[in-house]
Amino acid sequence: MAHGLLLALPGIAAGVAYAVRRHPPVVPALVVATLLAVYFLLVAVSLTETMARPLQTLANVMAALREGDYSFRARGAGATDAFGELAREINSLAGLLQKQRVHSLESAALLSQILAVMHAPLFTFDRERRLRLVNDAGSQLLGMAAVRCHGRTAEELHLDALLDAADRSIHSFGSSANRWLLRRTQFRQDGRPHTLLLMADVSQPLQEEEKHAWRRMVRVLGHEISNSLAPIKSIAGSLRRRLERMGGDEAAQQDFLRGLGVIEGRAESLHRFIQAYRVLAQLPAPRRGTVAVAELVERAALLEQRVPVSVAAGPEVMVEADPDQLEQMLINLLANAAEASLGNGEQAVTAQWRVEGEAVVIAIRDEGCGIANPGNLFVPFYTTKPEGSGIGLALAQQIARAHGGEVTLENREDGAGAVATVRLPLRA
Repeated sequence: MAHGLLLALPGIAAGVAYAVRRHPPVVPALVVATLLAVYFLLVAVSLTETMARPLQTLANVMAALREGDYSFRARGAGATDAFGELAREINSLAGLLQKQRVHSLESAALLSQILAVMHAPLFTFDRERRLRLVNDAGSQLLGMAAVRCHGRTAEELHLDALLDAADRSIHSFGSSANRWLLRRTQFRQDGRPHTLLLMADVSQPLQEEEKHAWRRMVRVLGHEISNSLAPIKSIAGSLRRRLERMGGDEAAQQDFLRGLGVIEGRAESLHRFIQAYRVLAQLPAPRRGTVAVAELVERAALLEQRVPVSVAAGPEVMVEADPDQLEQMLINLLANAAEASLGNGEQAVTAQWRVEGEAVVIAIRDEGCGIANPGNLFVPFYTTKPEGSGIGLALAQQIARAHGGEVTLENREDGAGAVATVRLPLRA
């Protein structure tokens, strides 16, 4: 309105000059002045409504867009003048920004859902190495809620070694036996560099590959050794029988018979040894059924008579598993615990079980001398016993993994001896 009055100022000045020079009558002059004032006021109001109001409206819409509110639209977009064209463009911009906002929200929701269902732990760190994003799998791996992890440094979360490791390298984390394949990449957010760390559990593929490698080796070695043992045993037996029928020096004959007997005996022992590993290499798939854990543990404990085996009462729980294979697994673990206890004066062995979430955990504790070399416990052919074959723990681990579980063996923290822990899922 002020600009409209300024536009009328030259006319007002001309009227005043005319009145001063011509000295018109007062009443007609006042009437004319009043009419001119009303006219100029109406012109100012009209200019305000046609120019200032649309500009103010457009300014309000732009301010709303700047604040992230895309619901406002400019009026007058249907007009054919310049203001109408400007309003249409601003409304089109608001609609485009609104669609992009909806798309961004949907993408963020989808990303959130993907992170929630991912089994692979995922972390993002800023350039100060502080955690900015973690999914549910990552917070479970760290053992703390996501809100407690956020903002902590990689050193505080014990992830600094993994954050500095090479891309596509395999590492362990914490006390878990799992092996993790690391994927690292750099990205920018708000113009600042960030690091994305993704951990993929490759324990199962590595275990499967290791198992297949052992199976192939056992098949090849078993075939070659068995083919050689059979004629050695046969020839040794034939020579021993011929010597028994031959005369001559009795002392020399006894020496030959003794030597041939050793050859034949060792050939037979080596044949049994190879056959045991063939069982490991040809373990059939589990034939699952409903198994009561209490009956299974008690039945396996009754078969071990060398040392006292006490079974602690546990919850009534059923698992979907192969009862014969699970019983063989427990027999092997109890036998291993009994032999360890015998080496420390026939100490007792304890077996108990509990339920943790969707899994049952069976613990077998001995009071032996503990584990000296835990790294090779489940490696086939490895044994610390003079008469051992190295098959018991390896077979127990293979049976547990065939059921989706795991066997661990570690030294006890509450005293002498070791504890074998079997974790099995309740359902297949």
